[in-house]
Amino acid sequence: MVRLSVLDQSPVPEGVTPVEAINQTVKLAQITEKLGYHRYWVAEHHSSTNLVSSTPEVLISHIAAKTSKIRVGSGGVMLPHYSSYKVAENFRMLEALYPNRIDLGVGRAPGGHSLSTMALTGGDTKKFHQYPNQIQELVGYLHEVEEYKLHPGLIATPEISTAPELWMLGSSGGSAKLAAELGASYTFAHFINGNGGQGVVRHYQENFKPSPVNQQPHTSVAVFVTCAETNEEAEKINKSIDLAALLLEKGESKRGVPSIQQAQEYNYTELDYMRMKENRKRMIVGNPIQVKEQLESLKESYNADEIMIVTITHDFDARVRSYELIADAFGITN
Repeated sequence: MVRLSVLDQSPVPEGVTPVEAINQTVKLAQITEKLGYHRYWVAEHHSSTNLVSSTPEVLISHIAAKTSKIRVGSGGVMLPHYSSYKVAENFRMLEALYPNRIDLGVGRAPGGHSLSTMALTGGDTKKFHQYPNQIQELVGYLHEVEEYKLHPGLIATPEISTAPELWMLGSSGGSAKLAAELGASYTFAHFINGNGGQGVVRHYQENFKPSPVNQQPHTSVAVFVTCAETNEEAEKINKSIDLAALLLEKGESKRGVPSIQQAQEYNYTELDYMRMKENRKRMIVGNPIQVKEQLESLKESYNADEIMIVTITHDFDARVRSYELIADAFGITN
């Protein structure tokens, strides 16, 4: 059986308030838990009018309290913004509150524009070059590996008998090499980079070193998916994210994920159509049979243990229906 999970970027559709978007994230977590999805991750984005999850730690706690079984985590915490010690304490507390349900996914991308990065780091952008040391330090505090700690003898509290699952996120080779070296689990962001990810994951798997984090490699691949009863309906619904991705690339991103009508009425150029065609390498769009076949093919090409599905639509009911149809196609159950 293919293990399916959810990566939710907490999109804000046009005409929906940020508070309503947050409530949609919580509701979707509850729905996908009932459908049998394995884990539910929330992202980190700053100063964004289109993606509302700025503090995954807070949102994780709320979602975990509103669900009962599904694993809940970050996809991910942008570690260079923070102290590794504080991140370790945050996620140890979450693990203490919800034992064996918490995932700590970490990345190094800014998660926003330059002003938010400056505000979060206090202007110390050199921290992005210290990411490998930060990861090692994080492992030290989560798993009590003294030689990894920046301050040996320091304990990340609360002291607990379990640890959150540590996943490293990446869309290129750097994080995969580091994950293999430290024995962390690894997720490739195919929804960000639709080219060359299979080789990156293969390098991780072939060079993985057992550690206190994991004794064997664990891999997942995250991809945009829009599923509807028919291929025609899926294509129509996906026009919203097609346009949203295009506007982001062009630096013209407006408040809210555009409606289907807005996408249909947009004045596209030939270059726009070329960009959207390239972006489709990051997406799977179609009816349940087509989507199932393509997801299985993607999993096989990556030799992945798990698929994380990212679905962004203007209409929340269409988003829910997409996850329902995928769950039914794969026959997953809670």
